[in-house]
Amino acid sequence: MYTISLLNQKSVDLQNLPTLAQMWIEVRTILPSTVDDFIIEFSETIEPSVLKVLELARDHLYSRPDCPASAETAQIVIDYSWEKLNTGTWRDVDKEWRRMYSYGCLFKVLSLCNGDPSQTKVKEAIKTCDMGLLMGAAIMDNILQRLVCILKNTMKLSTNVEKCEEPRSKKMKQERVSEPVINPAQAVPRIQCPSLERFRSDFLDPQKPVIIERIIDHWPAFTEHPWSIDYLRSVAGCRTVPIEVGSKYTDEEWSQKLITVNEFIDSYILGTEAKGVGYLAQHQLFDQIPELKEDIRIPDYCCLGEGDEDDITINAWFGPVGTVSPLHQDPQQNFLAQVVGRKYIRLYSPEETENLYPHESQLLHNTSQVEVENPDLVKFPEFHKASYEECVLQPGDVLFIPVQHWHYVRSLELSFSVSFWWS
Repeated sequence: MYTISLLNQKSVDLQNLPTLAQMWIEVRTILPSTVDDFIIEFSETIEPSVLKVLELARDHLYSRPDCPASAETAQIVIDYSWEKLNTGTWRDVDKEWRRMYSYGCLFKVLSLCNGDPSQTKVKEAIKTCDMGLLMGAAIMDNILQRLVCILKNTMKLSTNVEKCEEPRSKKMKQERVSEPVINPAQAVPRIQCPSLERFRSDFLDPQKPVIIERIIDHWPAFTEHPWSIDYLRSVAGCRTVPIEVGSKYTDEEWSQKLITVNEFIDSYILGTEAKGVGYLAQHQLFDQIPELKEDIRIPDYCCLGEGDEDDITINAWFGPVGTVSPLHQDPQQNFLAQVVGRKYIRLYSPEETENLYPHESQLLHNTSQVEVENPDLVKFPEFHKASYEECVLQPGDVLFIPVQHWHYVRSLELSFSVSFWWS
């Protein structure tokens, strides 16, 4: 066990320590030097008794970081704030409780990392960071993100413990389904690298879908770091993410759960639970895992919108063959960039809404009741009157989906897409 003074931590020769012991020193360098410098401030929303517990966790860190009470106190903060996060709807949760949850996660991670931790504790610390990133709010200059980078690098560099990522996957037999025959009269038009002016005049202003070719070929996801199962394992295998379970979100058995990327790949991509029943769909993935965000670029055409770059929502869509997104609308303009695999997509103008039978409930009012490729024309007799466009999106294609355009998506093989929502 290596015990490092909080005051002289930065003068220690890190190269002479085993990797896991060195990790605690690196962790300490991103924290305030003294307890007096570690200022915790909350609004009156937070009850004084809870704030006292949080301050006790901070004091334990600087007095006796290896004390079991440190972990216990942190867990009290996590458990209490978790109850607050799960009371009522998410939009009604006060951000102060999300910050409190992040602080609880922070102190739990620090208690797990102190000294010379085991690999199991480091993995638990990574999961705790992810829970704070997913459910909490950014604190202390996004310290949880910086912590998880240290933890991941430690796991990769350690020669005495098993690495974070799983062994490389065997070459999987790529399962494909027959590609739909696209009627040329209904095909979404294609164009290569249009100018901003042409895109605006021919497609954005008249709100017409189009496939833009050769504008993402330069992405590192195609060149420096071609996206694959093995690459995803290497940069994110041990990270905990939310996934959707079920053939589509309108089914009664549809649910969400938190698992690691490795577990998702093993169960829903390579395992017996594959074939469209599990999907990684997340708007936080690229903020949670910056390595993936560095592999993509925001399309230049987004500059024609009203907001700035920070207003663009980037979503990840990763799943097996057969995954379906029911016919639905989105509230913003959408560029859907296909990186891995192919997708069949059908689009309907907002003018066709009355023929598409949206759900009557407020929750699903933007989703059609009709199964697009197997419609019940007795129950939905007007559906056959709706005109549409369709396409098969190939790797490297970017589909412009105008705001409120209905679209149905089915993966024809293992697929990874990135969508950019902008206004």
